[in-house]
Amino acid sequence: MTASPIPIPLLLSLVSATESVLVVFVFPHALPQATLKSLFFILSVTNFGFYAVWRVFIYPFFFSPLRHLPGPKGISRGEYPLIGHGLSMFSRPPGGHLLEFMKEVPNDGLIHFRGFFHVGRLLPTDPRALADVLVHNSYDIEKPPWVRSFLRQFLGDGLLISEGEEHKFQRKHIMPAFSFRHIKELYPIFWQKSLELTEAIAAEIHEHPEVPAGEKGGVPSGVVVINHWASKATMDIIGLAGLGRDIQALKNSDDELIKNYEEILEPTTEKGLYFVLNLLISQRLLRALPWRINEVIRITSSNLKAICRQFVQEKKQLMRTQKEDQKDILSVLIESNDFSDDSLVDQLLTFLAAGHETTSSAFTWVTHLLAINPDIQSTLRKEVFANLPSPSTSPVSGDDISALLESLPYLNGVCAETLRLFPTIPVTSRITTRPTTISDNPIPAGIQVIVAPWAINRSPTLWGSDAEVFRPERWIDYSTSPPRFNGSGGADSNFAFSTFIQGPRSCIGERFARAELRALVAVFVGKFMMEMADPNEVVVPAGTITLKPKNGMHLRLRAVDGEW
Repeated sequence: MTASPIPIPLLLSLVSATESVLVVFVFPHALPQATLKSLFFILSVTNFGFYAVWRVFIYPFFFSPLRHLPGPKGISRGEYPLIGHGLSMFSRPPGGHLLEFMKEVPNDGLIHFRGFFHVGRLLPTDPRALADVLVHNSYDIEKPPWVRSFLRQFLGDGLLISEGEEHKFQRKHIMPAFSFRHIKELYPIFWQKSLELTEAIAAEIHEHPEVPAGEKGGVPSGVVVINHWASKATMDIIGLAGLGRDIQALKNSDDELIKNYEEILEPTTEKGLYFVLNLLISQRLLRALPWRINEVIRITSSNLKAICRQFVQEKKQLMRTQKEDQKDILSVLIESNDFSDDSLVDQLLTFLAAGHETTSSAFTWVTHLLAINPDIQSTLRKEVFANLPSPSTSPVSGDDISALLESLPYLNGVCAETLRLFPTIPVTSRITTRPTTISDNPIPAGIQVIVAPWAINRSPTLWGSDAEVFRPERWIDYSTSPPRFNGSGGADSNFAFSTFIQGPRSCIGERFARAELRALVAVFVGKFMMEMADPNEVVVPAGTITLKPKNGMHLRLRAVDGEW
């Protein structure tokens, strides 16, 4: 195990202290009036000043091993003196500027651009570079400490935060809870909660119809904020599948978990600024500011940890009194005896946040894309009606419903295409913890590597000239009879689809999320016709961590005519 390098501020302080001692005690005649304290202050300012000039104005342009890599240059591409491309982190959609870099800058897999104070950043653009970052050298290139510190407030030290040997341990012992067989057993939960979602929305439309029954064929319509309902449904699903308890967020209009997560994740300018400042200055300094959001974050994160601790305690008590096997994820982790209570709380924080927010975001974007593409919506509805059992029939087994949903090429094409165009985490960052290589380029320690699913998934080089077009057919092989879902979208490499990342840090819940999304979309399109509440609205993808519509997703829904 290699020793950690001394932080630059500490190193400069030690150098200043050494210089001060030498001047005062070894060469006292050089500055006879100087005291140790005053000399230390003067030399510290001088040394830090020289280092700042070296780091900002000399090293990046004349000595950095990255200086020969191609990158976007000039104000026309968002590069400004001193701040580099730092302002681009405020752009919308998140990752949109990185996609422009990929399109405009000729490269061999790596683009070099500069953040604030010309701090070097790398953007991998092709499968070879992505494989080095995410697979071959994944434990050399970790989440930056400041990002982990920010996320730790809400996720504890769970799987998403851990690194190195601790991450390997956690992933190995959590993986059985997400096995192929276990996901099959959860399909009835996904199906039932999808039905409950449509029933709850139908009840709201009935109570507050935009078009009363009797007009337009007697079918009432109503405008709903679909992202709010999506959060409720996915929270209920992760409650049953993850904890073995029905949270009943769909029936509770004032659910505590939903309120806390929406407080954190709903995009606002204030939250966006708070997130960015967490990346630029120390959390200790940020928390000392008289800013309301500091107190909101403190209360919200404390609430979530208290709720999760209560869930763990209740689940352990229940398992002591009930003998039958428990199928939920928390029970699997408890039975393994590999996790302390504190670690179980951390994993639960991760599952609740990631498990409900990822699919909630994806489902919201599916409904948007179907609403603005009525022909695709109609084609999908026909496939659902022709192949899936009516919800009014007797319940189906996990094997039956999973086989049916996984066999529908158009349903899976719609879901995969949405996940491609609107990845839940549009941009994520890594930092090299030791010297490494990416695409045969030597990379020193301390370099930020930006992995941008938004840009990778829309790259014309990887997906063709229609890379930004919503085209579910790209995921279907029509050469077979019947047509089949091809799983690749026509891309030459699995690294072209980066929504779930690849390698040891890939999303452990990918199968869970895909299965859940299939059920939600199939039931919803079978129950409702969708259109945008405002056909002229330009929906802006935003969000501090996950990709969400800036002002919510307002849809006009009308029940599908006839009985499915």
